[in-house]
Amino acid sequence: MTSETKIRLYQGEENPCDYLSGQLSSSQFIDPSLVLTSELYGLLIANGFRRSGSHIYRPMCQSCSACTATRLLVSLFGPSRSQRRILKKNRDITISVESAKFSDEYYTLYSRYQKSRHAGGAMAESSVGDFSSFLISDWCDTSFIEYRLNNRLVAVAVTDILDSGFSAVYTFFEPNLAERSLGVFSVLTQIEESKKAGNNWLYLGYWIEQCQKMSYKTNYQPLEGFINGRWQPLHQK
Repeated sequence: MTSETKIRLYQGEENPCDYLSGQLSSSQFIDPSLVLTSELYGLLIANGFRRSGSHIYRPMCQSCSACTATRLLVSLFGPSRSQRRILKKNRDITISVESAKFSDEYYTLYSRYQKSRHAGGAMAESSVGDFSSFLISDWCDTSFIEYRLNNRLVAVAVTDILDSGFSAVYTFFEPNLAERSLGVFSVLTQIEESKKAGNNWLYLGYWIEQCQKMSYKTNYQPLEGFINGRWQPLHQK
């Protein structure tokens, strides 16, 4: 960030880490009284922050630094053989870009996804209010990319639109269509949408090498990680 930008940060409490067994996690949050804009968020995300609802945060743990913010240079991306197969498999899906909003159709799919992915956890019982407070912000330009199969909604990619690129916030999809790899398909779609918009980057959230749920991000190259205050290449291993 520039020398003129001064933002107060607050440290959150420690809690058991959702990604690494035996670790405690904590995050830094920007001053909740700060007036937020899409432009300011673009500056923050370029410095390793992310958005959850209207809150902007970054992992800041006392004994661990495994979380690394990532971004993909979309102009140089080329799909791998397996990614090309996924694109081919989903050619019958219709894609449209819509404004972020609540609807019963979105919430029904979101609830099915959460109950499948987080059975027994707090997110499995997400309410209507939880949906909106997690995915939608009134100061950020956010799109819902819809995926429909025979007119049936099967996935939604929540994507923030920034001056320098897109940010993949969250994707939820039909849990009974695992063979279509809709999570991968949504990333490939967001890459193409970012290219069409003439942007440089797709921000992909945090990468954790030791966590299979998060390590997949190096499958998209050329990927960069925000390490020691600057963006550096992250190569597939």
